[in-house]
Amino acid sequence: MLVAADKFKGSLTAVQVAERVTAGLRKVVPGLSVEALPVADGGDGTVAAAVAAGFDRHEVRVTGPVGETVTAAFALRGTTAVVEMAEASGLQLLPAGTFAALTATTYGSGELLRAALDAGATTIVFGVGGSATTDGGPGMLAALGARFLDAAGEPVGPGGAALAALHSADLSGLDPRFADVEFILASDVDNPLTGPKGAPAVYGPQKGATPEDVETLDAALAHYALVLEKAIGPKATELAASPGAGGAGGIGYGALLLGAGFRPGIELMLDVLGFAPALERATLVITGEGSLDEQTLHGKAPAGVAAAARAAGKEVVAVCGRLALPPETLGAAGIRRAYPLSALEPDPAKSIPNAGPLLEEVASHIARDFLA
Repeated sequence: MLVAADKFKGSLTAVQVAERVTAGLRKVVPGLSVEALPVADGGDGTVAAAVAAGFDRHEVRVTGPVGETVTAAFALRGTTAVVEMAEASGLQLLPAGTFAALTATTYGSGELLRAALDAGATTIVFGVGGSATTDGGPGMLAALGARFLDAAGEPVGPGGAALAALHSADLSGLDPRFADVEFILASDVDNPLTGPKGAPAVYGPQKGATPEDVETLDAALAHYALVLEKAIGPKATELAASPGAGGAGGIGYGALLLGAGFRPGIELMLDVLGFAPALERATLVITGEGSLDEQTLHGKAPAGVAAAARAAGKEVVAVCGRLALPPETLGAAGIRRAYPLSALEPDPAKSIPNAGPLLEEVASHIARDFLA
C-alpha cells in the first residue's frame, strides 16, 4: 500500500495526509504495511515532501516578499538541493488578508538559491508556485549579482510595478557557479511571462491584483523583457514566451535566464522523491489533494501520480476535500474512485478544521472497499 498524496491546502500538510490515511486504513486492517511518500508539484510543500523522503532540512534567514526577514528552508541530499520559492517569497508569508501584488519581491528566493550553492549543491530543483510576487524574477537575480537600474543609475524598487522605470540591466555579475550547476525549473504551469495567458493576467488576481494592477504589471514585465533584450539579445524575448516563464509571478522567467531547464513539477518531483521504486512495491496507490477539479488534470500531483501508476499497471484511488470531477473524467485520468471529505461533512466551515478525523474515516472506507 502506497500513500502518495499532496497537501490539503489550508488544513493538512502532505505528511499529515499520509499519517491520517495510514491511521484510517489500519483501523480496519491492523498491522497493514503502508509506505508513505508525500508528494508535491513544485509549489508550496515541496521542501516538506523532500524532507519526508529523506532529504536534510537546512534553514536560512532571507528577505521576505515585503522586505521583512523570514526563516526559509531548502532540502539537501548529497549534492542535490530542492529549493521552494514559496519558502522565501510565498503568499503564506504575508499577513492574513494582506496582498502586495505590485511591490512584493523575489529577492529572498535568490538568497535561498545562493544558500543552496554555498551548501555544495551541484543539482538544484527549483520549485515555483504559491508566490506572493509578480516581479518576473529581478529580485531573485539581484540577490545573485545582477543589476537593474533606472535612468538615474539607481536600483529600481522592489516588485513588478517598479520595472516600468527600468532603464538598463546588467547580468554580468550573476553568480558564476550556475555555469556548473544542473538547474531545473519545476512548475505545474506552462504560461508565458506576459499577455492574455501570462503571469499577471492569469495569476495576478490571486495575489490581490485589480484589473488596473494587472495592466500595470503586464506592461512593466513586457518592458522588463525588452530591456533585457538590449542587454543579452533576442534570447530574452524568446525565454519570455517560453513555457514556464510565467510560473510563480514570472520567477520562472528569471530561472530560465539563469539557464534552468523546464520540467513539469510533479514529473520531476516524483523522480527526485524516489516514486518509481516505491510504486514497484505497492499493490494499491492512494493519492489526493484538497480539491480534485479541472486544475488537477493540468499537472497537479494526483494526476502525475495516477499517470505513473497506470503506466505501471497499479490501481489508484484518491482522497480529497472536495470533488468536482465526474467518474468518467477520474477514470480517464487513471483514478478508479475518489473519496471526498465533503461526502461526510458538506459544510466547508466544519470540514476544513476537522479534516484529519474525516480523512481517517474516509481511509477506513477505502480499506473496507479494497482491502477487507
